[in-house]
Amino acid sequence: MKYLHTMVRVKDLDASLRFYRDLLGLKVVKQKDYEAGRFTLVYLAAPEQEAEAQATGAPTIELTYNWDTEAYTGGRNFGHLAFEVDDIYKTCQFLLDNGVTINRPPRDGHMAFVRSPDNISIELLQKDGALEPLEPWVSMKNTGEW
Repeated sequence: MKYLHTMVRVKDLDASLRFYRDLLGLKVVKQKDYEAGRFTLVYLAAPEQEAEAQATGAPTIELTYNWDTEAYTGGRNFGHLAFEVDDIYKTCQFLLDNGVTINRPPRDGHMAFVRSPDNISIELLQKDGALEPLEPWVSMKNTGEW
């Protein structure tokens, strides 16, 4: 397993970049606008990890700016922790077998979400692209929030 990023929703991208980039000194390693989804993602890394983050994926902070802003209450601005796994199906089956609810099953062979005992959302991403979609995952419905 490899730790990837922590996602934080921001209501003012300029103010957030001023804080994280200009004041804390983090470096922007990737920024992309998603017109269809109406959001922007900005990935920032510590200066000592900037080159590694660009080359191999050192841990980053992901700022998610939704263009149609909403009030983030109850910790909704904190998104999730993300981990890359060698086999998303085996990981999810192991978690399921040990009493963990799979909130968003890996129907696409690439991404799943679970929650920690403290209700922190955890994203699991398949290493090296998606696996072939398999049952029972393809037919499994979402459970709760993720």
